[in-house]
Amino acid sequence: MATYKEIKGVTVQTRAEDPTVNVGSWASGGNLNQTSMLRAGFGTQTAAYACGGEGPPGAAIANVENYNGSAWSETTDLNTGRTGIQGGGDGSATAGIVFAGETPGSGGGGTNLTETWNGSSWTEVAELNTPRRYMGSTTSGGNTAVLAFGGLTGSPDGPTVNNEQWNGSAWTETGDLNTGRYAIGGFGTTTAAIAAGGGFPNKSEVESWDGSSWTEISDIATARRGLGSSGSSTDGLVFGGDNPSKNAQTESFDGTSFTEVNDLSTARAYGATGGITSATEALFAGGQTLTNITEDWSFPSGPHLNEGDIFLSGGGTTLKGFGKAAGIPAGTWGSGTNLPTANRSMGIFGPSTSTIIGGGYEPGGSATNAYSWNGSSWSDIAELNANKNEGVGYGNSSTSGFINKGTNEEWDGSSWTERNDLNTARQLSAASGSSTAGLITGGEVNPSAVTETWDGTNWTEVGDTNEGRYGGALSGTQTAAIFAGGVEYPGGSKVASAETWNGTSWTEGNNLNEGRSRTGYSSKSVGIAMVFGGENPSNANSAKTEIYNGTSWTEINDMSSARRSTGAGISGSAAAGSLAVAGTPPTVATVEEWSVDNALGTVTFS
Repeated sequence: MATYKEIKGVTVQTRAEDPTVNVGSWASGGNLNQTSMLRAGFGTQTAAYACGGEGPPGAAIANVENYNGSAWSETTDLNTGRTGIQGGGDGSATAGIVFAGETPGSGGGGTNLTETWNGSSWTEVAELNTPRRYMGSTTSGGNTAVLAFGGLTGSPDGPTVNNEQWNGSAWTETGDLNTGRYAIGGFGTTTAAIAAGGGFPNKSEVESWDGSSWTEISDIATARRGLGSSGSSTDGLVFGGDNPSKNAQTESFDGTSFTEVNDLSTARAYGATGGITSATEALFAGGQTLTNITEDWSFPSGPHLNEGDIFLSGGGTTLKGFGKAAGIPAGTWGSGTNLPTANRSMGIFGPSTSTIIGGGYEPGGSATNAYSWNGSSWSDIAELNANKNEGVGYGNSSTSGFINKGTNEEWDGSSWTERNDLNTARQLSAASGSSTAGLITGGEVNPSAVTETWDGTNWTEVGDTNEGRYGGALSGTQTAAIFAGGVEYPGGSKVASAETWNGTSWTEGNNLNEGRSRTGYSSKSVGIAMVFGGENPSNANSAKTEIYNGTSWTEINDMSSARRSTGAGISGSAAAGSLAVAGTPPTVATVEEWSVDNALGTVTFS
C-alpha cells in the first residue's frame, strides 16, 4: 500500500496494455541432425557449434554442426572423433577451440588433444598437460584465453582438481580447484570464472576464480553433474544435469548466489551449450539419453516491468505498481544449506542473509551451541552462557541481537554477554524489534498476556494482550506489531487469533486461516508479515505459509516439509526473504529459504 506522499510528484504513464515481466524461459529450437550427447559446445545462440561426442550405438564421433538460431547444418568434422568432450569448448563462430575428451582406444583415461577452429577448418595445436574428459571450462568467447578445470583422469580414473590456462599457443597449469570433480557447470573468463556442481558423488559446491585461485562461495540448489552453463561470473546460468536421474532445473547466478528459474522442457544431462557468453540467451542441444532436442533460453520482448514502476493500466482506469510488496508477494520456499547439527526451538535473529541462531534442543538435549549464517553456509560461533531451548531472538543485525528465555543474552559479533532479565520469566514467547527497541509478549507462564519492551538496557511492562497464549508469532517493531496464533494459556487450545499493537495497546484483528502454535515467523514488518509451519489443531505438523498484508491473512506456497518449532524471531521479510531453520520433534537440520519475485498489484492510498 502506497501513501500519497510516497508518489506525489511522480510522472505516471498511461498504458493500454501492461508491460511484461522480464523472466526467462526455454522454447523448442531446431533439432540436431546427429542424435548425440557428451558434445563440446561454443558460440552464441544464433551462431553455435556442437562438436564431437557420442552417437549411436555409443561410438565416438567427429561430427560438427553449426546452429543459426533456428536450424543445424553439418560442417567440417573434427580431425579426431571423441566422446566425453562435454564442457571442453570455448570461443566464437570464427575462433573456436575444443579440448580433452575420450578417443577410441584411449582406455578411459581421457585425451589431451586440442583443436582450434578458424571458421572453416580445424587445426591440432599444443596439447593439454593432463589428459582428461568430462571437464569444465570458461565461456569467454575466444580461443586465445581459456580455462580448463576438473574432469576425469588417471587409471583408475577419478575426479581431478587440475586447472590449466590456454594463451593461444600453449597450456599452463595454474591454481587448482578446492574440490576435485567432473562434468562441471563452468562459465566466465580467465580472470573471473565460476565452477558449479559436478560429480562424483554429485556436488552442489560453487567455486569462484579470481585469476589466480579458487574460493568456495555458495551452492546450487540441487547437487548434480553434466550441467549445461552460460554467462559471466556476475550473470550466469546452469541447467539440466544428472542426480542420478535426469534434471530439468535451471538456476540463475547474480554474482553471489543461485536462484531457481524456469525449467527446461525436457530433463537431460551432458548436452552441448551455446550462447555461452550471455545469461539472457543460451541453448542446450542433445544430451543423455541420446537425443537431438535443442532448447533456446530467452526473455520476452519489451516493454518490461522494472521494480518500482507505477503506471495507469487499461488506458487510465487503474493505478498499478510493480515491486516485491505489490499485493501478495509471489514467493517460494527453496532448499537451503542444512544446519551442522539437527535442532529445534532455538532463538534466531538478523536478516535472512546474515543470521545468528543459538540454543534449542539438539539430539543430546538442551543446547548452548550457536551458529552464524552468511547467506550460503553455517559457521560455529561462541556458545551461549546458558541453554535457551524454547527461547526467541530479536534484533535486526547479525552483530547486535539477543536470545531470550527469561534470561537475556546479547551478541556483539564475537561473544555473548548476560544482560538484564525480563520482569516475567517465560518460554515459548514471541519477540521482534531491534537490539535497542525490542518487544516480547506471550509465553508458557501465568499470566501469559504480559508484554514487555526493551530499550537497550532494561525491560518495562506495558499493555497486556487481550488473550493470553504461548507459541505464537510476532512481527513488526516496538511500536507497530501483530501477534498471531499460539496456544491458549491456560486452556490449551490452538487459536487463530491475531492482535495488532500500536505501541500502547493491543487490538483484535483478522485471524489466521488456521490456528497454529510453535510457528516460524518473519519479524520485520507488521505491514507484510509471514507465519509458517507449526502445529495445527489436530496436533499435526503443518507446512502452511500465510502472508499478512496489513489487513488480512492469505495462504501462499507451503514449505517443502511440515514441521514445528523452527527458529523464531528472524528479522527477515515476507517481501524479501526469510529462513525456516530446523524444527519438529524429534529434530532435523533442514533449512528452507523464502525468496520473493516482484509482483504487479493495484496501488491503494492512505
